[in-house]
Amino acid sequence: MLRDFFSKKKRYTSIPRKEAKQDVPEGLMQKCPSCQKIFYRKELYRNMNVCPHCDHHHKLTAYERIDYLFDENSFEEWDVQMVSANPLDFPDYEEKLEKDRHKSGLNEAVVTGKASINGMQTAVAVMDARFRMGSMGSVVGEKITNAIENARKENIPFIIFTASGGARMQEGVLSLMQMGKTSIALKRLSDSGGLFISVMTHPTTGGVSASFASVGDYNFAEPGALIGFAGRRIIEQTIREKLPDDFQTAEFLLHHGQIDRVVHRHEMKETLSTVLDIHQGKEAAK
Repeated sequence: MLRDFFSKKKRYTSIPRKEAKQDVPEGLMQKCPSCQKIFYRKELYRNMNVCPHCDHHHKLTAYERIDYLFDENSFEEWDVQMVSANPLDFPDYEEKLEKDRHKSGLNEAVVTGKASINGMQTAVAVMDARFRMGSMGSVVGEKITNAIENARKENIPFIIFTASGGARMQEGVLSLMQMGKTSIALKRLSDSGGLFISVMTHPTTGGVSASFASVGDYNFAEPGALIGFAGRRIIEQTIREKLPDDFQTAEFLLHHGQIDRVVHRHEMKETLSTVLDIHQGKEAAK
């Protein structure tokens, strides 16, 4: 009897399942890759995309950076409709370009135009790593060159914010030619007495770091930005030595005299405004 009783008795009881909690809406929260803290995206945006816990500088889109730094409604965009072709008939290149246009809302990896900082006019170019990793193709080189030429003609400074993986492989030597093209335009700006400020953001590498990004009258960088030409692994294999942990960071380059200052994003507008004001005073004194 006892055996029958225990064999028929349930060995567990069913507990009614609670209703599943509603999922957090996608995009509401974000984890910092540096400190792993989780916070609201709105909180991050209000802090200029700088982590409120560890000060890690998250990437900015081109238009976010323009909104943060320049006077409200002062930005006038140039060469909006300029888009890349496929001069080498590289397989699937056109499809990849279209995918990046849809994803980023941009026609190319750089936005150029004219804006003002505290009332002082300047030409500006802002690279955006969401489009082909900010790689430099023919259109990127053309837009930057046009912006430099416009700055020279209008006798205003030129500021560029770089973020790039280097030259665009799908355009081969045409991409590499943009290094010389932009550098020559900057030399003409310099010869005319124009001011060029380069601000390197994460990452600035390859042909971009080896050309226009590194030849500013002032070379600034954001904290922690990766700046270099070849990759760390390639360099270590070539020289057969272990590189320092902070190699190719903005702080490492500052320590070795390759940039002039590491500027926190919260201080960027004030820093640029001060430099522009100094040079505007010099021009007025002539």
